[in-house]
Amino acid sequence: MTLHTPRFSIICALAENRLIGAGDRIPWHIKEDLMRFKEKTTGHAVIMGRSTFESLLGYYQRSGRPLPKRPHIVVTRDTAYHPSLPDTYVVSSLEDAFTKGRELEGEEIFVSGGAQIFAQTIDKVDRLYLTIVKGTYEGDKFFPAYDAFTKVIEDTSYDNGNNEFRFVTLERA
Repeated sequence: MTLHTPRFSIICALAENRLIGAGDRIPWHIKEDLMRFKEKTTGHAVIMGRSTFESLLGYYQRSGRPLPKRPHIVVTRDTAYHPSLPDTYVVSSLEDAFTKGRELEGEEIFVSGGAQIFAQTIDKVDRLYLTIVKGTYEGDKFFPAYDAFTKVIEDTSYDNGNNEFRFVTLERA
């Protein structure tokens, strides 16, 4: 069986100090970032760790699905973990997650967290879609260094009255 070769990308919102979370919470709420996430990932598989997946379940309890119109590939070491949601695949390693993503044959597959998953995939992905929130925040979850991504595809600044932020898309040079 020949596996499809999609682009693997990370999508993440982070503060200027690379903070992405405090406990299981994101320290900001930026509607434009959520809209961009939806626009970029709809129709594509999304790889995430179990904790990130469960935090999404809390946000989207009413719909019964954390991210509609996207297959979820959940990475966990818990062999008994089997959420009963459509289009949800549970795997035990990132290698298995990437293989499952290739089997789904999309053009692009997104890695959406959390911190451990980002740290383990930063050297394996082709593109970063970042929302960089102005300021430094306190917390315990950080995005890894991404100095190898120097080719700028997009860098657009915004101010929605509550937050200043930039949408930055980067590739390896």
